[in-house]
Amino acid sequence: MPVDRAALEVAQAGRRLRHKVILSLTLSGLLPVLVLAYVVNAYVLPNLPAQDPLKLFALHGLLVCTVLAMIAGSYIIWDLGRTLGSMAEGMATERLVNVKARTDEVGTLMRSFGRMLQTVEQQAAEINEFASKLDAAYKELESTNSRLKEFSFRDEVTGLYNRRFFSMRLDEELARYRRFNHPASVVLMDLDGFKAVNDDLGHAVGDETLRDIAQVLQKHSRGINVVSRYGGDEFAILLVETSKAGARLYAERIRQVIASFPFSHGKTITASLGVASVPDDEASTAEDLFRAADEALYAAKRAGKNQVAAIEHPEKDTTWSRPETS
Repeated sequence: MPVDRAALEVAQAGRRLRHKVILSLTLSGLLPVLVLAYVVNAYVLPNLPAQDPLKLFALHGLLVCTVLAMIAGSYIIWDLGRTLGSMAEGMATERLVNVKARTDEVGTLMRSFGRMLQTVEQQAAEINEFASKLDAAYKELESTNSRLKEFSFRDEVTGLYNRRFFSMRLDEELARYRRFNHPASVVLMDLDGFKAVNDDLGHAVGDETLRDIAQVLQKHSRGINVVSRYGGDEFAILLVETSKAGARLYAERIRQVIASFPFSHGKTITASLGVASVPDDEASTAEDLFRAADEALYAAKRAGKNQVAAIEHPEKDTTWSRPETS
């Protein structure tokens, strides 16, 4: 509910309370006085002996005291009603100074109420501040968890995805292939001559070489593909929505770029690559597809390195033919 509407309703409630008090005073105060005056004048006074002034004086005194008591009671009720009405209007307009300045019970109650209200408002402000801090802490925790999760899927040296993440995404793509029959390919790459870099120049230079290779792979790969360091100097790339022919073209481009890349240490580094795809290769599971790419990679190694190889299947029901290299 908007603040203005709430204040208007409080003010209206105060006015209704004042009207009810005035009506109750009229019904309980003024009318009984009029009835009493009529009864006394019409029935009591005519029956009193004229020679008994004491009783007449006592009756007049009793009537005066009764009227004064009724007036005093009516004033108290009216004052309370006026005060409550003022309180309601003050709450609506936030002007309670006059009521709080009173020295009677109403003023004491209003001052106590004001202190309670101030305490509640202060506590509400503290709760809101705590809620804001808690929300900020929760968002920071979410961000930290996200960064930790991302870090747990990254290779420390190259910044590429690691073996764990690659395996997860490969399982997902195989499940998608079985459901929608969309092609997917795996390219395994092993560096030729990398051991000599580590042995001759040290692991620091070797790590820098791996980072150069990672940049080459990321630069020549689509964003939807998964480029990972599988272990040592071996890399695995998951090509989403890519047929075997497209995977071979991708692998050949990577091979050419690495072979001509100007590494800072001056040594020549080449790469051997193996390609496997679904539905071209007989792979019912992610392990089968990876095993086919691994066999193609070793075929490229055996054929002389710095090559791209893939297992070809002339017929689905026959055994695999000799790996084709390029």
